[in-house]
Amino acid sequence: MPSTKRSHKEVSPAPSKGCPMHKGKDAMALENDEENTTKRSPSKRSKNSSSNPSDYRYGRVDGPVKCTWFPGTTEKSPHFHEKHDFGRKKIMNTVLENIGNTPLVRINRITKREGVKCEILAKCEFFNAGGSVKDRIGLRMIEDAEKSGKIKPGYTLIEPTSGNTGIGLALGAAIKGYRIIITLPEKMSAEKVNVLKALGAEIIRTPDSAAFDSPDSHIGVAKRLLDEIPNSVILDQYANPGNPLAHYDHTAEEILWSCDNKVDYLVCAAGTGGTLTGTARKIKERCPGVQIIAVDPIGSILAEPDSLNDYNRLKPYHVEGTGYDFIPTVLDREIADRWMKTGDRESFLMSRRLIREEGLLCGGSCGSAMSAAVRLAKELDLAADKRIVVMLPDSTRNYMTKFLSDDWMYEKEFVDENLKHRPQMKTWWSAQRVADLKLQTPMTITPTVTCQEAIAVLSREGFDELPVVSEDNEILGVVTEGNLSAKLVSGRVAPEDAITNVTYSQFKQVSMNTSLGELAHIFDRDHYALVITEQRCFSGKAKEMSTRTVVSGVVTRIDLLDYISDPPEGKTTNSPLFGPRNTYDSPSLAPTSHSVKESKKGN
Repeated sequence: MPSTKRSHKEVSPAPSKGCPMHKGKDAMALENDEENTTKRSPSKRSKNSSSNPSDYRYGRVDGPVKCTWFPGTTEKSPHFHEKHDFGRKKIMNTVLENIGNTPLVRINRITKREGVKCEILAKCEFFNAGGSVKDRIGLRMIEDAEKSGKIKPGYTLIEPTSGNTGIGLALGAAIKGYRIIITLPEKMSAEKVNVLKALGAEIIRTPDSAAFDSPDSHIGVAKRLLDEIPNSVILDQYANPGNPLAHYDHTAEEILWSCDNKVDYLVCAAGTGGTLTGTARKIKERCPGVQIIAVDPIGSILAEPDSLNDYNRLKPYHVEGTGYDFIPTVLDREIADRWMKTGDRESFLMSRRLIREEGLLCGGSCGSAMSAAVRLAKELDLAADKRIVVMLPDSTRNYMTKFLSDDWMYEKEFVDENLKHRPQMKTWWSAQRVADLKLQTPMTITPTVTCQEAIAVLSREGFDELPVVSEDNEILGVVTEGNLSAKLVSGRVAPEDAITNVTYSQFKQVSMNTSLGELAHIFDRDHYALVITEQRCFSGKAKEMSTRTVVSGVVTRIDLLDYISDPPEGKTTNSPLFGPRNTYDSPSLAPTSHSVKESKKGN
């Protein structure tokens, strides 16, 4: 019988072979240490290091990889390794003892429906106490820092994170009594922020668009706070040895124990890379023939070869907790035998399938990994005796208002057949496109226009809303008659103020190819949407091709009503396939006073 005790503080009496993280004099050493440099594998390694003492950890978060581990190494590890226990206490002293020993679950219905013959197993990390795989590293980094004397009672923990590591650290800080400050990008879900606040963390949001090395990024802000707050520490998941060590010592051991040391493929999405690096290294030591498949979202630059990242390079994406615009120090990209790229749509749709078909309440990046695993199994036609283990990093708790929401999926155009059950999707007009509507030529204004001038334009042209674009044609937002009127009447803006003071920066966008069924769904909550098209522009001066977005029109409810009430030739409105004519299946399409007003103005 396995022991019923699992201690995170227990360590092996002597270092083990094969260093899974940085070479150094103790497990928390992050600086370059030339006297500890040893033989490396002949593979290429990053050289973009920095030894600037003013940096908060004597080096950038993007490198270099200082670890000397390589397959077959016989050198002794400089780290203390925790001894893994597979049991569980009947009564736990704290919830921190419920971190680890997560279940490995067989995927059944998805594999059958996809025609996959091999076995796919899901490592369900959302069963950890804080709901994600990052609970493991949060606890490990805190306890390593305590052992080394880096943190003491009364210290403040600071961490730049996409959310899950922050929750793991906040969980540990709540139990152990540390103050904790989390810096995270704006795109991270409100659910993550609320959980962090509930755990007592102080939250600072940073712009999504800020580059990782910008002072305004979540990393840059964390550095500034470190300089300002006495007795504060950044544990730094991007370079902390405890990140991959937590998975080398525990996660991998659990997988190997559950699989009786038989793993043919490991599929893992890469974020900081700690889960991938630590788990893959241990499994490669025990299963030399295993193939490591690393998954990277489109828009990120972690994948190798670098040409894989060319499509939509550094463009925004919605999947959280995976991918970066820099290479974290703890990520050993060469441990992967193959990198696969995944998109938002396939990731979220697969996550919803995992919930609906397998009962696994998992997050968005789980869909990325599982989608890649299914693609891999079908592409290689893997036989029934092959086994794929897929890491599922976190739970649905963080995404209730995102991919779990039908409305959000419609808004982002991540729709599949399972979502096309709404009444407006069954009407004769639902499959038609925005391009079929008779839209007026749009009028736009620049941000230098005053509120008074905008009122004159709205009145003269009969519009309810005007897109605001910069001199170089960048779309900045939308000015609406309602918002402009409300702010002027209340005295919050003056007639001579710039129109940017009343501009909505958030607005719905559709393309010419958006279906009218999807447009009707948008009108359930919004009165209008901007019709956006892309133009390719070659600059003779820069000698390069660029893509810019332009406003092709503003579509309103009345535009859709006009089309429905006067169908084009050839549409048989009595056909059962198309549904009845002039039936307003969406509440947004019932005529309202707003629609009548728009009709009178001719927009």
